[in-house]
Amino acid sequence: MHSSFLKKSLLPLSIGFALGALAAAPVRAADAFVPAVVFDVGGKFDKSFNQAAYTGAEKFKKDTGVKYLEAQINADIEGEQILRHLARKGASIIFVTGFQQKAQVSKIAPEFPKVKFVLVNVAPATPLPNVQSMMFREEEGSFLAGMAAAMASKSGKIGFIGGMDIPLISRFGCGYAQGAKYAAPNTTVISNMVGSTAAAFRDPTRGAELAISQFDRGVDVVFSAAGNTGTGVIQAAKDKGKLAIGVDSNQNYVYPGTVLTSMVKQVDTAVYQAFKSAQNGSWRPGVVSLGLKDQGVMLAIDEYNRKLITPKMEARLNQARQDIIAGKIKVHDYAANNSCPVKM
Repeated sequence: MHSSFLKKSLLPLSIGFALGALAAAPVRAADAFVPAVVFDVGGKFDKSFNQAAYTGAEKFKKDTGVKYLEAQINADIEGEQILRHLARKGASIIFVTGFQQKAQVSKIAPEFPKVKFVLVNVAPATPLPNVQSMMFREEEGSFLAGMAAAMASKSGKIGFIGGMDIPLISRFGCGYAQGAKYAAPNTTVISNMVGSTAAAFRDPTRGAELAISQFDRGVDVVFSAAGNTGTGVIQAAKDKGKLAIGVDSNQNYVYPGTVLTSMVKQVDTAVYQAFKSAQNGSWRPGVVSLGLKDQGVMLAIDEYNRKLITPKMEARLNQARQDIIAGKIKVHDYAANNSCPVKM
């Protein structure tokens, strides 16, 4: 197994608590390095995207001894206030996990030119000298997840459950469908989106309902890209004796034997590297693209799902990974033109 293909895996704060804690914290010395991370509505311990960011921040603290500030956005209207508080409290760099904070960062960054901001999967309409955008190529990792699902499926029907109905989430679904059709052209992909607001990322009950509905239609493997909502999808798969695919963080450990694999986004590494580069002076603004080649995304195979991924499946996945990196397989990015070349 190619070493870079492997990845081992890890109460929301109210705005009152978050801002109260920040207000109580002393203002840092102007020359002190103070990193900060802002979690979005899914919550710090969502077993997904936010938790990966938390893991990266914790690793940085452990390795360097530098503490970080943190806050959580529970509603879009809170974002601007939280970001401004962090900047005023001396944050040197603020890593913002929520893509919906694009407008807020674009507004606030010019007000605090000495503070570095990092966005994920979105970029300001106009490049800013103190804003970096980390763009994960989710479609590449999701392609491999779709291959795994199609190869593991006995019914020939697999499912996708997305969180908020936006191009970013459709990027996962489209990549997944492309991979499934590549591995087994006759595979049927059934897709559902949870909702049209950010609440779609924190509704495990609805996730379970949609998963059960898909299982009732013959789906036997389901992939969710829905933050904390995905925990309900995995639970439903466990209850129904089906397979689920985790997302963002390595969720293989959640229910060994139920989670076929996880499409991991190295958000933990992204946070760690952002903090480290800001600390040592190598941080640069602009767009940073992270795909399979950069180990920004990958499929997780470990002791928790080892029995579910056969040697034949693993060989095909490894070959496809290499072919994507080499450009032999072109994975279409849904967000490029809001369309998908295969039915999803």
